[in-house]
Amino acid sequence: MKKLISLVIIASFLFSMLTLSAECATATVDASIPSAILIEAQSGNVLFEKDADLELAPASVTKVMTMLLIMEALDSDSICYDDMVTASANAASMGGSQVYLKEGEQFSVEDMLKSITMASANDACVAMAEHMCGSEETFVERMNQRAKELGMVHTNFENTNGLDDTTTAHYTSARDIAIMSRELITKHPDILRFTSVWMDSVRNGSFGLTNTNRLVRFYNGANGLKTGSTSKAGFCISASAERDGMQLICVIMKAPDRDTRNEAAKKLLDFGFANYETVFFEPKVICGQRVLCSEDRSASFTAEGYSAVTKKGSKNSITREIILNDRITAPLSKGDKVGTVRYLCDGEVLYKGSVTCDHDVNKITYFGLVSRIFMEFLGV
Repeated sequence: MKKLISLVIIASFLFSMLTLSAECATATVDASIPSAILIEAQSGNVLFEKDADLELAPASVTKVMTMLLIMEALDSDSICYDDMVTASANAASMGGSQVYLKEGEQFSVEDMLKSITMASANDACVAMAEHMCGSEETFVERMNQRAKELGMVHTNFENTNGLDDTTTAHYTSARDIAIMSRELITKHPDILRFTSVWMDSVRNGSFGLTNTNRLVRFYNGANGLKTGSTSKAGFCISASAERDGMQLICVIMKAPDRDTRNEAAKKLLDFGFANYETVFFEPKVICGQRVLCSEDRSASFTAEGYSAVTKKGSKNSITREIILNDRITAPLSKGDKVGTVRYLCDGEVLYKGSVTCDHDVNKITYFGLVSRIFMEFLGV
């Protein structure tokens, strides 16, 4: 009887573990959430999606695009972190989340960016838009232009901050938010210096800021990005997190409350980190390759490396195949393509890259050719 009871207990334990494994293998979100997506940032690969193209109000997640334009201006030296921005009466009149700018008050660009990323300050968004483009309307035109450039086909912005009491066509989708979030953190990683901070201050320390994104404090690896909520939009988030060199972006749209939104984001991020990993294949140098009609007879080539997000444990299934051109003839310049490298998994091509020449290869001269033939005749 004791043995039977022990077997039942062991069987029950194994069954529960198998059930848990099956649950972990598939991502889900709460049924009350209409739209969501999870992507790996470097590749843009979609790891999970649920009605990701639904056009919905984004609330303050709108500010991801505002942040992107600010960072692009900073990285192009159009503006500097130390530049002073003067708040207009219009900027100071914004409601909702704010840092209570007064007309004529000045903040540095850095403090404006802190206020936008951490406190979701609507007044700081308008002040920056006016500083950069002269008016919020002109800045919004640029937001929509940039959205089109990025291929965000389910997006239209009417303002810089996501306030939607008076908007009629201010919308985007989970996929489009993921697109602009990816552009922001991969092309302008300095933004993470602001979005990953839990608490800071402006006005020389007299006005405290606390990040609206609670995941930054309570989720391992969280480093951004932006939350939002209004009665029209519900509770939204573009949540980013990095572990072991893999950066994930999760977007949740129109959750019924903050806790449901945050839990959904955590579960999707957990799913990504539990089931996927980033694999790296270093470039491969190929030495002593024959080059026809060259002074040195041979050269070194390099096959392009590859990095990708794959299911955990599948790296050993990925193979590298190098195919050099049939007749590689001098002269060659450094960087010339001399072949193709393919990375395959179970016969499926994951990536196709180039094999290039590492240095200039000169064509042998007539006298050099005669000398070579003579030396070979002598056996030297």
